[in-house]
Amino acid sequence: MTKEQFELRKFVAPEFVIGSDARFLTGRYAKNFGAQNVLVVTGPHIIEAGWVRDVTASLEEDDIAFTVFSGITSNPRDSEVMAGAAVYDEAGCDAIVAVGGGSPIDCAKGIGIVSSNKKNILDFEGVDQIRVPPPPMICIPTTAGTGADVSQFAIINDTQRKVKIAIISKMIVPDIALVDPEPLTSLSPELTAHTGMDAITHSVEAFVSNASSPVTDVHAFESIQLMNGFLLKAYQDPENLEYRFQTMLGSLSAGLAFSNASLGAVHAMAHSLGGFSDLPHGECNSLLLEHVMAFNYDSCPERYETVGKAMGLNLASLSPLERKERIIGSVRNLREALGITDTLGDLGVTNGDIPQLAKNALHDPCMATNPRQPVAADIERIYEEAL
Repeated sequence: MTKEQFELRKFVAPEFVIGSDARFLTGRYAKNFGAQNVLVVTGPHIIEAGWVRDVTASLEEDDIAFTVFSGITSNPRDSEVMAGAAVYDEAGCDAIVAVGGGSPIDCAKGIGIVSSNKKNILDFEGVDQIRVPPPPMICIPTTAGTGADVSQFAIINDTQRKVKIAIISKMIVPDIALVDPEPLTSLSPELTAHTGMDAITHSVEAFVSNASSPVTDVHAFESIQLMNGFLLKAYQDPENLEYRFQTMLGSLSAGLAFSNASLGAVHAMAHSLGGFSDLPHGECNSLLLEHVMAFNYDSCPERYETVGKAMGLNLASLSPLERKERIIGSVRNLREALGITDTLGDLGVTNGDIPQLAKNALHDPCMATNPRQPVAADIERIYEEAL
């Protein structure tokens, strides 16, 4: 082994509680943080499903006041963050509780940043740009996919430039994540599929990332195994709590992996698509993953073979080319079994969009840790293949 294999690596993670009814601990933890008036950041569909009421009831039991902010769309916009920060200040809040998938959680992180630093959210693009720590933050994820509840990433849509910006800082790792599988039982099949494929993409990209480490590898490998074993089952039997718990555990592990190993070209390209066309993030990842794997594969075939083993494939008797085809084919087969069969062209992306999409993707921070460094022509070709 070479010395490079033992080079220094940092790993950050929040405290988390995982299991049924974890959401009912919200009041206890808010009280532990000294909160007196909480901003609950969520989305309208989560309110309709009743999960927010469980959280606010827990706050009420501990005599903690709250204000609900739900003006968030599926790709959280800079304007939504700024509106939420205004509500936070007007209500005199001192802590944040995020209930939802990646959009409410990322928006909540943005609100926290703005409320403490008193600047526009777009000023914090990049790595370690936050000077003043945000207020205490509790996350209750309602999807098994984004990993935002344990990560040091926030992705916000810059509506003027039509790009998604990445804000990366250990200051936005939540103080605690209450990881409860029960809210997943109300997820639609489509959201189950999109967010689940997002988690798989997190794990695959973290595993092949040039910033991976033995610690992130453990989480990424376990996540791929769990999502491969239980995502389709949860999609087919949405109210089965065992399947939901296993996918939630897979999402958690994926979040811990990518938060510390970062991501790659799939996410860089998906962020570009989401900012430009407002398409669902998980669906973008689903449609790009196999094409980016094909592009990257020869840079680290042994890493992708380990991904194949995590997906339960027996590759022993196959040639290198057959292994590559089997591994990429298994990802495609899972995507199609989950009902994700559109192409980017079906979703409205055109050949004329590709040069700008590629330009934006190349400047995304996630591209820095892709195992093979592409040029604009490479990215354009991958988009074309996904059309």
